[in-house]
Amino acid sequence: MPNHRKLLQLAIENSKASKAFEVRAEDGADEVSIFLYDVIDPYWGVGAEAFAKALASITAGTIHLRVNSPGGDVFEARAMVAAIGAHSAKVIAHIDGLAASAATYVAMAADEVRIADGAFMMIHQAWTFSMGNAADLRAQADLLDKVDASIVADYARKTGKDAGQIAQWMADETWFTSAEAVENGFADTVVQNDKGSSATQNRWTLAAYQKVPKALTAPPEPDLSSAARTRALALLERFG
Repeated sequence: MPNHRKLLQLAIENSKASKAFEVRAEDGADEVSIFLYDVIDPYWGVGAEAFAKALASITAGTIHLRVNSPGGDVFEARAMVAAIGAHSAKVIAHIDGLAASAATYVAMAADEVRIADGAFMMIHQAWTFSMGNAADLRAQADLLDKVDASIVADYARKTGKDAGQIAQWMADETWFTSAEAVENGFADTVVQNDKGSSATQNRWTLAAYQKVPKALTAPPEPDLSSAARTRALALLERFG
C-alpha cells in the first residue's frame, strides 16, 4: 500500500478512538502539562497550528509533554518540533503509552524523554499525504527523502548512534520497548507507575503498520457508525 494511503488509513481507523489534546496547569507550580493523545494531523487529529498556539500560550518554566500517539504527518511533526525548540521552557516528554512514527520525532525534541514501563516507541521512514500528478508525486517523494535524511541526522545526534544504523532501523520499521528505547538513546529514563499518565492501555488501531508488537495488536474496536465507515472506505478508494 502506498504511504499516503497508509497515513490515511491510520487517521481514519483512529478517528473514533478515545483521545485528548489539552493543556493542564499544575496547581501551585511553575509547570504545565500538554497531553498529545491523538494522531498528528490537522484534519483527523492534532495539527501543528493548534499545537504551536497551545505551546505559545504557556508561560511556565517547565512543560511536561505527555505523549500517547500512533504518529501521523511528518511535516506537521516537524512544525511541532520547531515550536518546541523555540520555547524558553524546559520541556520534558513523557511517553505514556505509545510514541510511533512522527510522534517519536516530536517527543525527542524535548530536553528530556521519560518513557513509562510497558510503553513503546517506533521509528520508520517518513509518511505524508499527497495529491497531484506524476510529477507532483515524484517531487513529494524527493522531498520525503530529504526529510528522512534530516530525521536520521537528528536521531543520530540525540542517540549517539551511527547514522547508518538509524537509517536501517527506519527502513525496517523498528519498535522499541521502554528498556530498548533507553538502551538505544531514544529515551533517558524508564518510569515506573507514572502518576501523570492516563494511558493505561493501547487505544490505537495500528493496522497501517507492518511489524506491530503483539502487545499492541488488540486495541479496542473503533466505534465507527455506518456512515463514517462508508465515508472512510470511499476516501481510501478515492486516494488509492
